[in-house]
Amino acid sequence: MDVTTNSVTTTAEHLKTRLVDFCVDHGMDVIAAATYFCGGDFCVTLGGESLQGWLDKHDLEPPVKTLFVRVVKLLVMIAVLLMVLQVFKVPIGPLVAGLGVAGVGIGLALQGVLSNLVAGLLIIFTKPFRVGEYIELAGVHGQVKNIELFSTVLTHSDLSNVVIPNRKIVGEILHNYGKIRQLDLSVGVAYGTDPNKAIAILREILAKNPRVLKNPVPGVGISMLSDSSINISVKPWASLSDAGAAGAEIYAAIIEQFRVNQIEIPFPQREVRLLNQVQG
Repeated sequence: MDVTTNSVTTTAEHLKTRLVDFCVDHGMDVIAAATYFCGGDFCVTLGGESLQGWLDKHDLEPPVKTLFVRVVKLLVMIAVLLMVLQVFKVPIGPLVAGLGVAGVGIGLALQGVLSNLVAGLLIIFTKPFRVGEYIELAGVHGQVKNIELFSTVLTHSDLSNVVIPNRKIVGEILHNYGKIRQLDLSVGVAYGTDPNKAIAILREILAKNPRVLKNPVPGVGISMLSDSSINISVKPWASLSDAGAAGAEIYAAIIEQFRVNQIEIPFPQREVRLLNQVQG
């Protein structure tokens, strides 16, 4: 029992002596490294806020501002880390060479991520579409909600989101509708109806609807002569937020006004004739 106690005491004394020697030999280095680190952290925070404020005064896309701020913060932190390593006399050359080799491996492993980043920067600078516009590409469509460095988010009218990797956007066929939509509506009237009267009523309905844009001018005209009706195409323009409601309101007004003006909306019908009937 005494042997064990003496061994523990000896070990504790040895550790205490080593700690005192380390503090005497490297105490100033530790204080300098901590000072560098705290100062670097303060510079990163203050510099990031200052840079963000300066960028906010310029007409730049939000992802570009975010990228600049993050890159500057990363460079400052790397500089602080190198200063801390120099304090402890760590050789920087072999470390940089090792980081270079590791960087090649990381780059190969993150090819998809890097390609998304490059594609995101290309989208931001070339601006094939902007936030708030309605686009269709790669089999999906929706209003652009956000353009990030690695992905683009579209939102549907049902409030669901579609996240598209940026590398899937660059090089694809893109249909940009802008911030307004042209509704593709249609109504059929009976062949006995005066089409000019029906078209005049439709134009009046569009003129009274506050959701329908006056410019571009809505298109109204006969689109097809079907088996049982004259089909009239109605193509007004509306903002993205009003497109769905405008279509429903226009159809409701068409039904009401056609009934008031006694314009028939025919239903499909067929005339069947029996030939060569056997006489009884």
